Amino acid sequence: MNQIVTINELQKSYATVRALNGISFSVPKGSVFGVLGPNGSGKTTLLGILLNVLKADQGHFEWNGYADAEEARKNIGSLLETPNFYHYMNAVDNLHIVAEIKGKGKENIDDALKKVQLYERRHSKFSTFSLGMKQRLAIASSLIANPEILVLDEPTNGLDPEGIAEIRELIIRLNREGKTIIMASHLLDEVEKVCTDVAILKKGNLLSVGPVSDVLSDEELIEIGCDNMPLLETILKSNPNVHIRSNEKWILASLKNNMSVADVNKSCFEQQIILTHLQQRKRSLESKFIELTQ
Repeated sequence: MNQIVTINELQKSYATVRALNGISFSVPKGSVFGVLGPNGSGKTTLLGILLNVLKADQGHFEWNGYADAEEARKNIGSLLETPNFYHYMNAVDNLHIVAEIKGKGKENIDDALKKVQLYERRHSKFSTFSLGMKQRLAIASSLIANPEILVLDEPTNGLDPEGIAEIRELIIRLNREGKTIIMASHLLDEVEKVCTDVAILKKGNLLSVGPVSDVLSDEELIEIGCDNMPLLETILKSNPNVHIRSNEKWILASLKNNMSVADVNKSCFEQQIILTHLQQRKRSLESKFIELTQ
């Protein structure tokens, strides 16, 4: 898969605060790429730099396939903050104003409203819209130039569950139509359900990057116990396919290279260790995220 943007060693500071600390990764073309992290992790700063709203102190980025950032910008729709729509105006008239400001897109207004499923409400006043509908209109404003790429900052922030579901479905639908979407979020559940790829940030540092199925995968863990726990720990630590995560009442370990629970049991028995406790359990995505960001 081609890369839509390549980021190399981006750094950005605000006084004594390092917002980005040498961030490097690439975004695959055709992906829904999540930039995930707690508040203050550098997500919005990163998106601002990619959109030329902010300037990096060091490092650079390249929108692949475009001669320069300004050329790329013509093919990017963005939503860093909700536009200031007029409450007394309807959806069409509000988007006409957006198109006037951008200098393009009037001919695409109806199509943009259809994409976000607001065409039937195009003549309704903005003040009558639900929060989810208002956010969908905001995304429509980023679509009126029919961009190839969408950059969205916290697109479900402040929405109720129904509104969150609407935006999730919209993002998935737009991606299926061929758009690459880069979105920042502090919600693990949102990234897990919507994104194909993810970069996890914490305090300006890149902790992990790759396909969601790899970075935020469920992991099989096992609890192991016997009458001689110190000896059991020594034996397990000598096995390169067993990684001990904690040692309290039971030893909690993860297995690598397709090693099975039966393999662990057999290995211990061959070394004259009789296990009194051996239980599988799945590690939650939430615990994985907490471990990465704490």
